[in-house]
Amino acid sequence: MERQRVRSMSNLKSSNIPVRVINYSLVIIFSNHLRLQPLPHLITQSPNFRVLRYLAGANDFAVISSGQWNSTLGSNFGRNFVAMAADEETEQVPQKKKTETEDDKRRKKLVPGGLMKAVIRPGGGDSSPVDGDQVIFHCTVRTLDGVVVESTRSGLGGNGTPTRLVLGKSKLILGLLEGIPTMQKGEIAMFKMKPELHYGEEDCPLSVSDSFPVDAELHFEIEMIDFAKVKVISEDLGVVKKVKDEGQGWESPREPYEVKAWISAKAGDGKLILSHTQGDPVFFTFGKSEVPKGLEMGIGTMSRGEKAVIFVSKQYLTKSPFMPMVDGTEEIHFEVELVHFIQVRDMLGDGRLIKRRIRDGRGDFPMDCPLHDSLLRVHYKGMLLNEEKTVFYDTRVDNDGQPLEFSSGEGLVPEGLEMCVRLMLPGEISLVTCPPDYAYDKFARPASVPEGAHVQWEIELLGFEMPKDWAGFNFREIMADVEKIKGTGNRLFKEGKYELAKAKYEKVLREFNHVHPQDDDEGKEFANTRNLLHLNVVACHLKMGECRKSIEACNKVLDGNPVHVKALYRRGMAYMSAGDFEEAKNDFNKMVSVDKSSEPNAKAALLKLKQKEQEIERKERKQFKGLFDKRPGEIAEVGEIDKEEDEVSGENHETDDQRDLDGDDEEDHVAADAPPPRRSFFSNLWPAGRRLFRALGVERCSIL
Repeated sequence: MERQRVRSMSNLKSSNIPVRVINYSLVIIFSNHLRLQPLPHLITQSPNFRVLRYLAGANDFAVISSGQWNSTLGSNFGRNFVAMAADEETEQVPQKKKTETEDDKRRKKLVPGGLMKAVIRPGGGDSSPVDGDQVIFHCTVRTLDGVVVESTRSGLGGNGTPTRLVLGKSKLILGLLEGIPTMQKGEIAMFKMKPELHYGEEDCPLSVSDSFPVDAELHFEIEMIDFAKVKVISEDLGVVKKVKDEGQGWESPREPYEVKAWISAKAGDGKLILSHTQGDPVFFTFGKSEVPKGLEMGIGTMSRGEKAVIFVSKQYLTKSPFMPMVDGTEEIHFEVELVHFIQVRDMLGDGRLIKRRIRDGRGDFPMDCPLHDSLLRVHYKGMLLNEEKTVFYDTRVDNDGQPLEFSSGEGLVPEGLEMCVRLMLPGEISLVTCPPDYAYDKFARPASVPEGAHVQWEIELLGFEMPKDWAGFNFREIMADVEKIKGTGNRLFKEGKYELAKAKYEKVLREFNHVHPQDDDEGKEFANTRNLLHLNVVACHLKMGECRKSIEACNKVLDGNPVHVKALYRRGMAYMSAGDFEEAKNDFNKMVSVDKSSEPNAKAALLKLKQKEQEIERKERKQFKGLFDKRPGEIAEVGEIDKEEDEVSGENHETDDQRDLDGDDEEDHVAADAPPPRRSFFSNLWPAGRRLFRALGVERCSIL
């Protein structure tokens, strides 16, 4: 018999193979015509299949997860299919036991005759509320004699506001917990409950007044006004949202976005409080307490164009300019249509660098933004924040109408401008207010921009081009691109932009995870380049004072090549900066043992290390001057450290910016130190004493 390929459930059912569905997640395939021998061997060759049962005998069968048809059945068995026949008495695979909830435990208290229901008026539709639905209903409680105990209806002593609950989340008496899910919209029903099914239940989650007849059998008349799926916004159910019409996109307003919306408000009994549905929409700034807290929380979950009803309890009805406080109102229902919102971003979190979108762009935020390094094309107009809003540059005027093109991540424009452009969509126009330290204090300042000036840019992102990835590149093309990126990083390093330089090196190192050299020559070139990139990262960390990160980056090189001279040198410098002098000395000495040509650099580094040790020793001796020269009972005065002695004598603080980052020879320029001063007997013992004080935690102390 020709074997068939089974691709999907529909194909399976259209074939001549009998299929029995045990439940929604499992399928059994039967066949008396085909036997795959040996069946257990085939199964072990297909580890993605979950064989839930196997019986040896005249007829073999297995149960397989139905979610594996397309991937596993096709890839593991090719044109073969698992053909099985089963005993007639097959067992359903036991399902994972559902965790028992508190409500499930309470339902065990139900007894026959404890809860009776009589329909007074049928409802409409064919659906009933389920867990997660908000139910709104009127409730009147009567004794069996017809005396009203309590009611939500105004004509029966209530305030006219129906009860609003969320099934599965709100606390309910046991009778309503079981009875409400049986009702339909518009239905009126009478539930007769024994005491143990209402407030007379042992450990009832709800309390009532002492005058309530908890020990009496009662009638609960329920009118189901409405039920619907809702979004619970606050855990205490004080803010709940019911969506009437879905909006567009996924973005929602947040602080400090600017929002426009149509809003009307009604009390729980339906009385209109206010309506802003004509003229201009309500405008407010998110996070400024310009509307009640609960309303703002609800709008913060909406998208553009969405229509919703936001139910807000009194604890979330905070005072605001939008509406007055309404005395005696337990909750307000806000009908909201979110017309529009303007994205406003506090880029630094301190209110100094603000990006305000004034025209939407194309695509979805942030997926279609130039988050990664890209070639950007923008028009921008720069203005001073004075009364005249003086324009100091406009690409449409000062650049012959041509846009500015620049590559992000290369420090070619002020930092504040680039940060904001990275969060723009193509076609978007944004207004950016920027402080001087992110504008032109650290960048070439236009002649008409005063020093320390705050500026404003109106920016339009015309488009951007992502750099080509290395897919399809050969090794030589990849290495050529690496040299280009590395060269950019070296330029940024020499300009003192160490964070940007480090980002360039690390980007290449990440991409190197997907590069696989094809021969020994390529492998050697690849390994050398990767090591040099790690060492360039080390240089950046050192410049930024991150000694421990420098050591970690050096270890990545030394793990593969423990005698890499340059890695030993830079790790030694990092150890020295971190104060680990013994570790630094070991690395410098190891340099000489593995490469005699590195001896001049190692000696210079060891001399610098000796100077640092001596300087620290001098400071500590000065700190404890006279501490041990006094007789018992005398108080020693702590000598002040002269400012001049804080400088490392004879040390040359020439910057490392002139050092080659690409792996050529580098030197530390360290001047010869003066001969050490003559030491007393105590001075010769001092290093051990210094270690003692450090261990005792009194390396820095004052005698008062």
